[in-house]
Amino acid sequence: MIKVVAENINIMSKYTGNAMREKDPKPIQEWAAKLTERGADLLDMNLGPARKGGPEMMQWLVKTVQEVTDLPLFLDTTNSEAVEAGLQVYQNKTGRAVINSIMATPERMALQLPLVNKYDCDMVGLMWGPDGIPRDENERAVLLDSMMTKAAEEGIELERIWFDPIVVPVSSQQQELQGCTTFMQWLPDLAPGSQSTCGLSNVSNGSPDELRDVLNQVYLIILKKCGLTSAILDGFDEEIVKIAHDGEMELENLVGRIFDGEEVETAGMGKREIDFVKTTRLLLGKSLYSHSWLEL
Repeated sequence: MIKVVAENINIMSKYTGNAMREKDPKPIQEWAAKLTERGADLLDMNLGPARKGGPEMMQWLVKTVQEVTDLPLFLDTTNSEAVEAGLQVYQNKTGRAVINSIMATPERMALQLPLVNKYDCDMVGLMWGPDGIPRDENERAVLLDSMMTKAAEEGIELERIWFDPIVVPVSSQQQELQGCTTFMQWLPDLAPGSQSTCGLSNVSNGSPDELRDVLNQVYLIILKKCGLTSAILDGFDEEIVKIAHDGEMELENLVGRIFDGEEVETAGMGKREIDFVKTTRLLLGKSLYSHSWLEL
């Protein structure tokens, strides 16, 4: 089982974004309560860059959401002042707040790592370096080492870091996606005791809408197999939440067999199982991406 970090309270959403800007608590609290009921384990508070009024908005949002749910919160913005403002008012009811995220660049680590102990929170360690998104598992490992060194200097235990490998779209970066998957296999040995997370839906960016669900579902299973401990995803998507919470073990076992190298025969399978087999092979780089991969 992995933790579901619901991504729905987002400044880019028409429903919650307008409510944030207008400081209207009703839509925010309605969704926070529903996401809690639907099985979310944490809620992501995504303000985006929040260049204007970020600190005030984050404080208002944290207070508003914590009136209706005890779930821990991800504070998601690139505005460091807004992150700190949210941490100042956060109440630890069932778990620490999580800074989402701290990039593996000298400037961002120097600015934000001290907040982790100052406010007794956790952090997402984003594998985004001085040159941007890493190209493969080796570049991710270099960034990981750099971040672990800096975190250790600040006295931050690995258990409080949720490493994010940066998931890339299979439609345009199929080879680079293999580096993400391999890095996740390495992570338990490279950073024992650490946690992990990812923006799951990135894997299906650029794919037709009708194909995005199966890509997200299968890649979540693959990353679970690699040891992923949480994922940022749509908390209203019952099927993806079910997979995260171990509710589709037959499909997980099917994907796992292919992941382990078995040549699975599809004769006698239903359409969904066949789609999962084809999509697993695609995401593992065993077949080339095209929008028609399920038809081949």
